[in-house]
Amino acid sequence: MAKYVYDFTEGNRNLKDLLGGKGANLAEMTNLGLPVPPGFTITSEACRHYLAEGALPDGLEDEVAAHLSALEAGMGRKLGQADDPLLVSVRSGAKFSMPGMMETVLNIGLNDESVHGLAKQSGGNERFAWDSYRRLIQMFGKTVLGIDGELFEDALDALKGDRQDTDLNAGELQGLVETYKGIVRERTGRDFPADPREQMRLAVMAVFDSWNAPRAILYRRQERIPADLGTAVNIVAMVFGNCGDDSGTGVAFTRDPGTGRQGIYGDYLQNAQGEDVVAGIRNTIPLQDLERLDKRSYDELLAIMEKLENHYRDLCDIEFTIERGKLWMLQTRVGKRTAAAAFCIATQLVDQGLITMDEAVTRVTGDQLAQLMFPRFDGGAEKKKIAKGMNASPGAAVGQAVFSSERAVELAARGEDVILVRRETNPDDLSGMIAARGVLTSRGGKTSHAAVVARGMGKTCVCGAEELEVSVDERRFTAPGGVVVSEGDVISIDGTSGEVYLGEVPVVDSAVVEYFEGSAGSGDRSDDDLVRAVDRIMRHADSVRRLGVRANADTPDDSARARRFGAEGVGLCRTEHMFLGERRQLVEDLVLASGDEERKAALDALEPLQKADFAEIFRAMDGLPVTIRLIDPPLHEFLPDMVALSVKDATGRATDKDRALLAAVKRLHEQNPMLGLRGVRLGLVIPGLFAMQVRAIAQAAREVPGARPEIMIPLVAAVQELEAVREEAAAILAEAGVEALIGTMVETPRAALTAGQVAEAAEFFSFGTNDLTQMAWGFSRDDVEAAFFSRYLELGIFGVSPFETLDRDGVGRLVALAVQEGRAARPGLKVGICGEHGGDPDSVHFCHDTGLDYVSCSPFRIPVARLEAGRAALSGSDSDSR
Repeated sequence: MAKYVYDFTEGNRNLKDLLGGKGANLAEMTNLGLPVPPGFTITSEACRHYLAEGALPDGLEDEVAAHLSALEAGMGRKLGQADDPLLVSVRSGAKFSMPGMMETVLNIGLNDESVHGLAKQSGGNERFAWDSYRRLIQMFGKTVLGIDGELFEDALDALKGDRQDTDLNAGELQGLVETYKGIVRERTGRDFPADPREQMRLAVMAVFDSWNAPRAILYRRQERIPADLGTAVNIVAMVFGNCGDDSGTGVAFTRDPGTGRQGIYGDYLQNAQGEDVVAGIRNTIPLQDLERLDKRSYDELLAIMEKLENHYRDLCDIEFTIERGKLWMLQTRVGKRTAAAAFCIATQLVDQGLITMDEAVTRVTGDQLAQLMFPRFDGGAEKKKIAKGMNASPGAAVGQAVFSSERAVELAARGEDVILVRRETNPDDLSGMIAARGVLTSRGGKTSHAAVVARGMGKTCVCGAEELEVSVDERRFTAPGGVVVSEGDVISIDGTSGEVYLGEVPVVDSAVVEYFEGSAGSGDRSDDDLVRAVDRIMRHADSVRRLGVRANADTPDDSARARRFGAEGVGLCRTEHMFLGERRQLVEDLVLASGDEERKAALDALEPLQKADFAEIFRAMDGLPVTIRLIDPPLHEFLPDMVALSVKDATGRATDKDRALLAAVKRLHEQNPMLGLRGVRLGLVIPGLFAMQVRAIAQAAREVPGARPEIMIPLVAAVQELEAVREEAAAILAEAGVEALIGTMVETPRAALTAGQVAEAAEFFSFGTNDLTQMAWGFSRDDVEAAFFSRYLELGIFGVSPFETLDRDGVGRLVALAVQEGRAARPGLKVGICGEHGGDPDSVHFCHDTGLDYVSCSPFRIPVARLEAGRAALSGSDSDSR
């Protein structure tokens, strides 16, 4: 029979798949002898059964009853008993951290009788007892019964007036309980459940249900967390931080999650329960101030933090409660951190002897490195500072101020940049946080919901800007000096300094981009520490990776930048890109040529330009290989507009040349140009086109010492196409005395499926996964992303766009098959990838696992590909980037 419930003494941190991150770590801390309230965990397997079948699994309620009885025996109290009640919390806990996305219910077991027992138990503190009871009804009503939480908040705000919630006395809170019970009765048609066991059972099911709440689904999609994991549920004996000024709750980090610096970082709130800290309902005090309030608990907490960091060998995020001077640990986990902190912490832990450099490389990700390459504000620009908050998540963000998530999503969908401004965010704001360039709140600290979620997403965030008076209803905020910012006004926020500016502040390259470009350091300590950490990790990643990294580069400037960023050659030089702009007319003349003489004239005009282009790129790459794709222009991009010519003809304004052009364009018009006369087909239909390009390559290679050209034939679907071009190209190269590999771009499913045949004529393959993805899926990238991809993501048909991350099951199988059959026919066949997937972290891992020789990507993605290639070599097929 399946076991669905584990006591904290039975688990450990390696059971996250079963117990979730929270349950596994509570068990780990229990085993370490730390002060953890007793409790037990209902496994994620029970959740998966419940979600699939719509009912709790057989035997689960009996298991829960047995563990609850053991908990009651150990505590010497029974759940909800009138005179001396045991109360419990019911908390979610998935394998991967999803802060605020799922439900928690505290104070389970309170009712009209046990509230008096709780007051007696606390030494007659009736205010504390009634405060705990109103919290239960409020959380239970919103979470379990589905009542609009604003109804409870409005009732609380009406009672408080200008006071804090801590100023309410016992009588007022008792009256609030009655108000809350009235809301429950009015909204549900039934009384608030008084039976403690019914409260617990309904709360467990509500936590299970919250796995599929819209905000949880959205967060999983954003963080690429599998939808089928489910959540565990933790039932924990309550400890109370709202007993008075000798009690409180807090969140602590063993290092600064923003910079990685060692020290004491966290927030503490006196006379509060845990949800108060992350919700930001009152501004917290710095954790250091706890030393003044309760030195014994403070010293014990620091000792535990050091023990946990050494045990987990990483930054730890800790939740704790102090109940009348007694410290309790409620949670620990490897903490979310900014990208900068991730790199700095990894190298610090190496220097402390806690991890190796191999481990340091696996502790950071390509996505984090990409975040570090985003621009930052220009320090020399004029700025009008209007406020300062906490630097919760770094970066430079500029956009229109908006005051609701719905408005943020609406404007972002129109391509406009926005900053989401709230008093404090809550989990329902997730969609707006994703849509916004940055997040600004007037309440909360570095451990508030806004800060934690923004850091996890790499989103710029400034929290706790107390100087700002935010009016969501009026859609504006007021800053010191009478500055009013209304919705639509542009603001700039600096998540590194916490400063807020009026208007748009110019941005400049980040310190990490300057490092890759070879620029001198900024002199700023944080920048210098970060650059040193990035340099160490990149050097080690390069030393262990097997995959080569090349660049997609079409110009000498791109090629030079690619080399500075660490490219080991050019993996894709798209020759048609050399004829955009002013040169476009030359390709148009070639395609529209009506006879041999016009065609020869057009080719003669193109050849010297091609030679000069190739020579410059060879010089920029200085002896590194350069893969040149022969021209592959979709004709519609290089022909005159047929509609414009037709209008001129219909209105009598067309010249003889216009009419001749119109006739030619009609003759060449295609219903689907991406599947039409392009690539190798164009080279075979227009005599001399590919020969001209090969001659230009050969001449440029002779001119530049050490040049290493590789000639790539595009859009091949049959080996015969490749053979026809190869024969002519090989003759031209031989005549020029130039050596060059001749290969093909595998971008049609047929080429992949007949790779054994194609390899007999190709010396290398380079997978063009953009076109291969389009053809394998049967849709056009230019059309479908806007048309229905968002709906496919909502329905879970895609976990991520197949144009962003390689589709392993479909396109990936074509790639793997082509590699296998190609190398079987030609041992030692060089194989690479040059689609946009070459710079995607997960796709780089796939390329490593499949045995490719190199990936090629845009210059700015080269550092990302280098790092991920190193991570892939160290972690095998493990591409988890969370």
